[in-house]
Amino acid sequence: MRVISGSARGRHLATPKGARIRPTADRVKEALFSILNSLFGSLGNASIIDICAGTGSLGIEALSRGAAHAVFVDNHPESVALIKQNLRLTGFTEQSQLLVKDAGSAIATLARGSARFQLVFLDPPYQQGLVTAILGQLADSPLLAEGAVVVAEFSVREEIPAAFGSLEEVDRRIYGDTTLAFYIQRAPH
Repeated sequence: MRVISGSARGRHLATPKGARIRPTADRVKEALFSILNSLFGSLGNASIIDICAGTGSLGIEALSRGAAHAVFVDNHPESVALIKQNLRLTGFTEQSQLLVKDAGSAIATLARGSARFQLVFLDPPYQQGLVTAILGQLADSPLLAEGAVVVAEFSVREEIPAAFGSLEEVDRRIYGDTTLAFYIQRAPH
């Protein structure tokens, strides 16, 4: 697993042992960022959240491509260690915040602040109902700036709605067992 593009291009990231963490495959990550570029344009100065971050690969890729700041959310000790290690390997520790909490608690914590985010990655364990719950919580929170993009990664066997309030799906792609759904925040909160 490596950083595909930007300032940290080519840097290899620490990977998990075993199958608990399912890092986004490089080809899927490349497709994801290509679609994001067409929807969103440059990531310059964007603030992002990487929820259920695992290795931090998606948030790190966004930082490498110009995002200004990233919040990584995960509560598993192995994931937390991998994210910290990968931020050090890529030099993005200063541009990052790590919240060691479950997704729901992290969203509630962030919502109490004034920060608004332009990009959210959501890649929870497959088939546990987390995608729908987290997308619903994000749609009801004040965290998303108008026009924010949320990218949800989930199994093709999961039925995920195309809208959550003003958070509306604009694209969906399938890569093997992986579905990528792109949602845009249509109205400010």
